[in-house]
Amino acid sequence: MAFGQSSLAAQQPGGPASFGQSSGGPAPFGQSSGAPVPGSPSYGLGGHGRPPSGLFPGHSHPIYREPHPILAAPVLSGFGATLLWLALFGGLAHDLASYAWWTIVASITAWAMTIVLTVLGDRGVAVGIALASGLGLSIAVAFVGARWIDTYNWPLW
Repeated sequence: MAFGQSSLAAQQPGGPASFGQSSGGPAPFGQSSGAPVPGSPSYGLGGHGRPPSGLFPGHSHPIYREPHPILAAPVLSGFGATLLWLALFGGLAHDLASYAWWTIVASITAWAMTIVLTVLGDRGVAVGIALASGLGLSIAVAFVGARWIDTYNWPLW
């Protein structure tokens, strides 16, 4: 036995025979107490080893999750409500120029609502509104462009 330890100390719970168990006292210089610190990650087999170096792929970095994820139902409800909104404004039109102007007005008001909902409300509904208003505005622009190509006359003035 080293350093004056008796054979009785080797059989006690904290002695050299019980490696990996905490003896309650300080560990000898250069040796760990064997007991992991509570809350520390355990690496390797049996909880002993070095932390990963990062050379090999794996989850060595934290994974961040969205606290309030955007779901499909709010996106679809915003999309449907905006389609109805654009259809109501489009119903006020009597020709292509008024349809394009009413669609521009409806899209600008929808985008304003999207900004408000993004900051204060449901971002899923805001995404649906933005998608539908962009789609409706692009349809109106396509009709205006087709008329412009056919007649060589800009229909909005």
